[in-house]
Amino acid sequence: MPLFHTRFLFIIALLATTATLHAKSPWTDPKDASLPADFMVQGEYAATGIGVQVIALDKGEFHAVVYPGGLPGAGWDGNSKSLMPGKTKGKVTQFVEAAGKRKYIAGPASQFSATKKFPPTGHKPFTATIQAGSLTLKNADGKSQILKRTIRISPTMGAKPPKNAIVLFDGSSKDQWQGGRLDEKTKLLNTDGRDIKTVKKFNNYIMHLEFMLPYKPEGRGQGRGNSGFYHVDHYEMQILDSYGLEGLNNECGGIYQKANSLVNMCLSPLQWQTYDVEFTNSVSKDGKKISNAILTAKLNGVVIHNKLSINGKTGGSRREPEGTPGPIKLQGHGNPLQFRNAWIIEK
Repeated sequence: MPLFHTRFLFIIALLATTATLHAKSPWTDPKDASLPADFMVQGEYAATGIGVQVIALDKGEFHAVVYPGGLPGAGWDGNSKSLMPGKTKGKVTQFVEAAGKRKYIAGPASQFSATKKFPPTGHKPFTATIQAGSLTLKNADGKSQILKRTIRISPTMGAKPPKNAIVLFDGSSKDQWQGGRLDEKTKLLNTDGRDIKTVKKFNNYIMHLEFMLPYKPEGRGQGRGNSGFYHVDHYEMQILDSYGLEGLNNECGGIYQKANSLVNMCLSPLQWQTYDVEFTNSVSKDGKKISNAILTAKLNGVVIHNKLSINGKTGGSRREPEGTPGPIKLQGHGNPLQFRNAWIIEK
């Protein structure tokens, strides 16, 4: 066989192999056998009076956030954090105290920080190891504590719609939605990367929604499953893998460019999560807005916005003026988001 032909076949084979390696990213199924070992290292670890969130950064690299008191929404003091970069060697993942120059959600794992301020308030020199589902945390005095990997489930997970609710999606049909895809195998509603909207328009309501974020460890910031939960298609509450981060307005739970979350309650990707929202639309009179939209929201059962007054539309919303009824929109943004158990009660 001619040399140039051999090289051509080699290049084709290399491209095919590369395509195969990247075909599964992002992952959308927690039972997918092709998930890397990193997936079982990331997640939450807890013991009495302390919690740790481990963020997967791809190729055996991690970043851990230590919370005194317990995990966010479960005992954390809401202020102090300690950071540790980590790397897997064999079957053990080892963490050291975060040091050097670091930047919030930087691309290289060696520069990554889960806090805008580095070192964060209350930072202490911890080290740790993870092996067989347990995290051994050691402080500067050499005292160690064992934390177990835990998977928290929202207290509103699987909440059944009340009799007066409109069922927007229960796995049987997507008739209430424009666009989207009902997966006949999983019975989940998929955006397939494109926006979907309810057929019906709403004004004031209580709504329950369950969603799953894809696993994309190589992504950073908005590159980790970016989506949005638009109220009356005017006000976006972010859906994004912001696990372990600050909970800013452009992160999961935030009202885009308007308000940070009171606490970042985003769980790790490929876990089912819940939004429970009470929304009152803005009011206009004679073409002029006289009151802002008001939002109270829980992410995974914890209040992240309490009677928040939203002072204007957010980006990507419909053109009609505030104070008019609108659909619920679930943003695609090119990402494979999955939803289930969506219902709404009009007020």
